[in-house]
Amino acid sequence: MKVPDWDENSAQLQKNLSRVLEQLVDDADRRVMPHLGMAKQWHTTAMEGLDAEGKPLLIGSFRGEPGLESVGVRIGGIEGVLPWDVAASLEQFESTLQDAVGRLDERYPAGADLDLDGFQAVIDLAAWAHSEWVRIHPFANGNGRTARAWANFLLARYGVPPVIRLRPRPDGPYGLVCAMAMHGNWKPTAAVFASMIKEAMAPTARTPRRAAPKTPRAK
Repeated sequence: MKVPDWDENSAQLQKNLSRVLEQLVDDADRRVMPHLGMAKQWHTTAMEGLDAEGKPLLIGSFRGEPGLESVGVRIGGIEGVLPWDVAASLEQFESTLQDAVGRLDERYPAGADLDLDGFQAVIDLAAWAHSEWVRIHPFANGNGRTARAWANFLLARYGVPPVIRLRPRPDGPYGLVCAMAMHGNWKPTAAVFASMIKEAMAPTARTPRRAAPKTPRAK
């Protein structure tokens, strides 16, 4: 039996992504501090049983790591972070993300309701993490679905529905905001995510409680 390609919208891929969603929601519920190893695990799970162009080393490994020292990527004519700079970019990503999550965790402990500012802060952080991951493009392939996994993890962590579809990629303006993310602009992604969440919550939407002082957000 032919092994599905890692870019093919196969039944195997959908099964894998369902497992990724289960993993990230479980980690979010347990308030696991985000770290780069989570993305490697999501990537490995997402690619299980798929053909990675005959190069298994590409699964679960970042560009620039042993065997991937010279792997570059181009997205829409824009070059991703160079392979020898990926590690430093990811270190900064992880540090910024953990700092922002730590601040949000202090303000909104597990089970606490978000106020209006908190709701926006969570969306902003999910958009920033997603956009930075797209900009860095640390994997040889599968960066979009991993970026969306980061967004869903952060939404679920604070009780917001993880509604960002992993695959196929979302329709509408999503592709445009990803192009903007390649230039380091994450704010349009926040607007798109807010629209997705509003649409998903519409039948059962409830207004967050009165806003508290603003939570510091990732830059």
